[in-house]
Amino acid sequence: MQPLTRADRHQFMPGRMELDLIEPEALGIELPEHRCVLICQPCKVCRMCTASSGAKRRQALVGVLAERCGDTLECVVRGKKIHIAKGWRLVQNLMCRGTKCCGHVATSLGPHPLPSLPHFSRAQRLLIAATAPIDLVLMTKPTNCPKTILHGQHLLGIEDIGPGEITALLDLAERYVELNRQTEKKQSVLRGRTHINLFFEASTRTQSSFELAGKRLGADVMNMSVKGSSVAKGETLIDTAVTLNAMHPDILVIRHHASGAAELLAQKVGCAVVNAGDGQHEHPTQALLDALTIRRRLGKLQGLTVAICGDIAHSRVARSNIHLLQKMGAYVRLVAPSTLLPAGADRLGAEVFHDMREGLAGVDIVMMLRLQMERMNGSFVPSTREYYRFWGLDADKLSLAKPDALVMHPGPMNRGVEIDSEVADGVQSVIREQVEMGVAVRMAVLDALSRNLPGGGNA
Repeated sequence: MQPLTRADRHQFMPGRMELDLIEPEALGIELPEHRCVLICQPCKVCRMCTASSGAKRRQALVGVLAERCGDTLECVVRGKKIHIAKGWRLVQNLMCRGTKCCGHVATSLGPHPLPSLPHFSRAQRLLIAATAPIDLVLMTKPTNCPKTILHGQHLLGIEDIGPGEITALLDLAERYVELNRQTEKKQSVLRGRTHINLFFEASTRTQSSFELAGKRLGADVMNMSVKGSSVAKGETLIDTAVTLNAMHPDILVIRHHASGAAELLAQKVGCAVVNAGDGQHEHPTQALLDALTIRRRLGKLQGLTVAICGDIAHSRVARSNIHLLQKMGAYVRLVAPSTLLPAGADRLGAEVFHDMREGLAGVDIVMMLRLQMERMNGSFVPSTREYYRFWGLDADKLSLAKPDALVMHPGPMNRGVEIDSEVADGVQSVIREQVEMGVAVRMAVLDALSRNLPGGGNA
C-alpha cells in the first residue's frame, strides 16, 4: 500500500480539516493491497451541534474506507466538498457516536445510501467496514457513474466520430424519446451547468430544440441574441469567444454562416462546443436525428438506400448525412441538377443521378432539401416553377420508390418548390417525427458531452 504524503493530505481536506492515514494492519484488519482506511478529524467545534444543543461538542469522527481506482470523487462534510485524491474512491463512511449532527457529517458516493453503523469502538467500526457485505463495500464503481459516449470534448461534425459513438448516441437518444413523452420531463444531468446558445443565423427548430434539451436536463440555459450583442457593433467571432469564455460556460452551441466557425470557436474556449450548423460544412445533430428517425421506423440503417435530393451544393445537412449514412452501412444516392451538386460529388462515395426518376427508383428513404437562396450567388435554376416540375417531389415521382419508402425533410419546407403538400403531409412522411427526434438527440448530445467535462455528468 502506498502511504499518503503531507501534500496528498492537504488536497483531501479544505479549510480546517486534518487527515490521518491509519494502516489497516495496525488495527488487525486484513485488506487487499489496493485498499486503505482514511480517518478525517475536524479540529473545530461543530456549529450544528452547538446550535442544536447549546453545548460545545466536537464534531463526530468520520472514518472513510477508500479503494484505489481511476476516478476523482468527492464526499460532502458539513456542506463542504472533500475531494478524494485521484486514484481513490469512497466506498464507506463510518460515523462516531455522541453528537446530533452525525447524519449531516458525511454521505456515501455509492449508488444507494449505506446504512449507519451502531455505536462500536473505532477499531470495531473499521473492522465492520472491512468485512461488510460485498454489495455495500467492495463496489468496483458506482453503478450510476455515466459511461463515456463521445471520446472528444466537442461535437463539430459527423466526420470526426465513429460508428460506435454514433450508435451509442442513438441508443441514449432512444431513452430521451420515451422521457419526452412523459408528463415529468425534467432531469438533473446538467444540474449546475451553464449552456449558451449562440446563433448567428435565423433558426426555429434547432435553437428551440437545443433550448428545450438543455432545460429538460437541468442546465442554466442562455440564448444569446446576436442582433442585440456586440457582434452587431463589429466585434469579431474570436473576441466574442474570449468574452464568453470569461463567463465559464460548460457547453456552447453555435450556428454560424461561415464554414469552420465552430472549430475556430472550440480552439478559443475551454468548454464543450456543439456545432449547430456552420456555413456549408456540417450540421451533425440534424444527421443524428435523421438517423434516429429512420432507425425507429425501419429498425436499422445498414443496407438501406437513401436518396438525398435537391440543393446538395449548399447543404450542410447533406454532408453530415452522407458521412453518417455511409459510416452506418447505408447506400447513398445524390439526386440533383449539375448546378446544385458540389464539385467532386463523385468522390464522396455516393452514386450521382441527374434524373430524379432514375434516382428514386427502388429507394428506402427520400430525403428532400430546400433551395437555399440565401447562399446562392447567381442563378442556379431557371425558376422555382421549372425546378418543381423536374426536381420537386410529388406523388408521381414518389411512386417510383419502394411502396413503404419514408419521406424526410430537415425543414423549413418550401411547399410547391421542392415538395408537394400532399406528399409532405402524407402517410409516408416522417417530417413531424424528425422534429420530435431533434429534442431527444440534442439531449443525448448534451448529456454525452457533459460526461467529458471536469466533474463528469450527473446521470
